[in-house]
Amino acid sequence: MNANAFCSRSSTIMSARVLVLGAAGRLGHAAARAFRDAGWSVASLVRPGSAARAPADTEVVEVHALDHAAVGAAARAADVVLHALNPSYTDWPRLALPLAYSAITAAETTGATLLFAGNLYNYGSPLPPVIDENTPMRPSSRKGQLRVAIEERMAEAAERGVRIIILRSGDFYGLGRGSWLDLVLAKEIGRGRLTYPGPLDVVHEWAYLPDVAATLPRLAAIRETLPPFASLGFPGHAVTGREFTGAIAAATRSKLQVGRMTWWLIHALRPVVPLCRELSEIAYLWNEPHRIDGGKLEAAIGDIPRTPLDVAATRALEDLGAIA
Repeated sequence: MNANAFCSRSSTIMSARVLVLGAAGRLGHAAARAFRDAGWSVASLVRPGSAARAPADTEVVEVHALDHAAVGAAARAADVVLHALNPSYTDWPRLALPLAYSAITAAETTGATLLFAGNLYNYGSPLPPVIDENTPMRPSSRKGQLRVAIEERMAEAAERGVRIIILRSGDFYGLGRGSWLDLVLAKEIGRGRLTYPGPLDVVHEWAYLPDVAATLPRLAAIRETLPPFASLGFPGHAVTGREFTGAIAAATRSKLQVGRMTWWLIHALRPVVPLCRELSEIAYLWNEPHRIDGGKLEAAIGDIPRTPLDVAATRALEDLGAIA
């Protein structure tokens, strides 16, 4: 890249503005910081009373995400809107689509590009061993059906002229609590035990959250070079359970006992406990090997941010206070 082109692109980024919906959440907070560090003007949308949880050195906007008019007003002058709103597992049926409509409406009324973090729920069981942008979506869970419905609404918006970018990844870990790592795997790490959700010899797709967050501003910076509806896969750490738990054990510098998660109890409680019902429907993700092909993403942005597994595991445990 010559100097003039570099200066022109830098100027464009410095003048660009992003509205992060859900900036108090794990993905939203990490993404807002990544955009800020990349030179973007960042508006962090959080629910009223949550300003203290927004990233530092960003403009804080306190509105309810389901207030379409207020979200649309917050999106004025934004070049990109990042949809990082994520309701709790049991609230997905009630809130997932309405929150997506709020994000789509904000982008459509202001002419901004809509950036969305996709996941693998769209692909049901049997799960394809390699997932790329052409893999058929055949959801076998209610969450998968909702995710497909959300992306269908986004595709319809793209036909109306809204630029859409979906970055699809596996299970997040790193940067705090609220993931399988702290809720299941490392829950008893202080007692020398790990609990893995699936067979140790099955490949599972993990996504170190700082790497995903660092990828988002790079995609946003090249948004006008992408198709109107662009879906790209983020290849994180596609490793077996043995490799993942081994990286955790190495980070702790101790020998940990590894056990299996008691899915039978979750399946048994499915009819009466809403959380168990939701978890039971996605159990297949731990029993069927899969990975994401990131060829399209690499072709678009070049080298993909990818922290080595051992380093990522160590930092994730440090974030949790599990190791010094």
